[in-house]
Amino acid sequence: MNTIKMVVTDMDGTLLNSNHNVSNRFFNVFKELKQNNILFVAASGRPYYSIVEKLHTIKDDIIIVAENGGLIIQNEAVLLSNSLDSEKLDELYNLVTPIENTYPIFCTRHKAYIKRAPNKIVTILAEYYSNYSLIDSINEIEDDVIKIALYHSINSEEHIYPHLKHLKPKLSVVVSGNHWVDISEAINNKGNAITILQKHHNILPSETMAFGDYNNDIELLKCAKYSYAMANAHSNVKAIAKFETKSNDNFGVELILEKLIAEKRKY
Repeated sequence: MNTIKMVVTDMDGTLLNSNHNVSNRFFNVFKELKQNNILFVAASGRPYYSIVEKLHTIKDDIIIVAENGGLIIQNEAVLLSNSLDSEKLDELYNLVTPIENTYPIFCTRHKAYIKRAPNKIVTILAEYYSNYSLIDSINEIEDDVIKIALYHSINSEEHIYPHLKHLKPKLSVVVSGNHWVDISEAINNKGNAITILQKHHNILPSETMAFGDYNNDIELLKCAKYSYAMANAHSNVKAIAKFETKSNDNFGVELILEKLIAEKRKY
């Protein structure tokens, strides 16, 4: 572990506990990462502003990969932003809006546009997309859409993904959580974003540590020699990761980072 120069972690189901909070234990170990000049990257399907809300006390000291790799921001500088083509967006809007019991969110850099939904659903979505507007038409979207997130209250893999998997490989269609499926340009994934950052900062996969729990983390984990699946991870993720750690509710990320710091102290 002594060679690690970059740590990358997913947010929901990984760094965040089941209450969607980051632990004080993480913030303590982050100070040590910084002192050891280890870059920290938060890589999530969440939008940029939502990740900042969770990590606001350290936002100036980290790199943020948002929207499943569609957006990379470091020190408020945009290193990557890949939005959906406008013609594709029209077609996708007509495709996703009729799917039964499914709620689409059209994600731009600064704001989410939620196809009008019941209040109880909007309350759930607002945890992930705090800056939002309710819309009745695609014409109300005022910015480039980086990703379409689709929410199903029971199971997205069973009830949403079958309607959309035919879009691959021309588009990225990924089950990003028990309730979520995300659509974006084919190049958009966390692995592509991390590869860009590795080249930008001259860091090798052998110098990278990564954590994840769901299918949208698979490309990310392939970019790191030290790849960890959470105990609560999807079976696909456990099959890809080289190692496993405890669950997000049992400080799985923090435990490994504390071991990393302990290794660094030996040298």
